[in-house]
Order: sequence, then C-alpha cells, then structure tokens
Amino acid sequence: MQVVAGCIIERDGRVLMTKQAKQKYYGKWDFPAGHVEEYESIMDAAVRETFEETGCRIRLIGALPICTVFLENGETLFIMRFLAELISEDIKFDTSEILDVQWIDIDALKNMGEDEVRGHDIAMKTLIDLEENNVYPLEIYDDRIYKGDK
Repeated sequence: MQVVAGCIIERDGRVLMTKQAKQKYYGKWDFPAGHVEEYESIMDAAVRETFEETGCRIRLIGALPICTVFLENGETLFIMRFLAELISEDIKFDTSEILDVQWIDIDALKNMGEDEVRGHDIAMKTLIDLEENNVYPLEIYDDRIYKGDK
C-alpha cells in the first residue's frame, strides 16, 4: 500500500492543476499530489508535493474525504487530499515530471474526459466534495508523531 497526499487550491471558481509528464499519465491534468515519504506526515507531504509540483507556497485549511484506490497492477493507494489556500504563487516545476501548471475553471474541468484527467472518477468526486463543502477540520487528522513498540 502506498499513501498519497495532495492539495486542492481553489480561487475564483478555478483550481490549480498540474499536467503530468510521466509516460503513464502523459498530458493528463491532476491535482498537485504525490507519495508520502518514510517518516513524513501526510500534511507535510501535501505541502511539499504542492510546492515541488507548482512552486506555490500554501497553507492547509481543511481535509477532504479520504479514498482508497485499487490499481490494475494489484497495488493499493490510500489518498488524502487537503483544501489549501495560496500563500504565494511563483509557478515553477520540474519539466521531467510536470508539463504545465494552470488555473483551470471548475466547470471546464468537470467537462474533461478520462483521457484528459488523471484518476478521472476520483477527480470528479473531489470536485463534487469541494462544491458541496465536504471539507473537514484539519483536527480530524492527528499530525503528531507516535513512536511504536519495536
């Protein structure tokens, strides 16, 4: 199982999206997100991935519903997305991973097909959650680090 953390940044009816450069998802739009690293909190990973993929500084303001994805290769993803607000916008990205970063109108995004949006069904559900304000306080996630028994 892999844990993925990402952010939804909404402004004036648009969301900040990344266009993927990786071969498997080449040219598809996605919310800024990525894998949580060993000994990294989910919240820290969401902030880090957003900065790495967009160059934007953000602040988390809420948590969206969590989802589990079962991939065709048998892998399971646990996806946690946060609602975030923009602190500073300085669009920069690694062109080996990201082709473009743009603010996309939510209605335009909702009209994109599976060939245009990575994880189309999850992305559309995320937009519905955003529109219906299915956003939970950050306190729903306990970001403290616990040390387990060895």
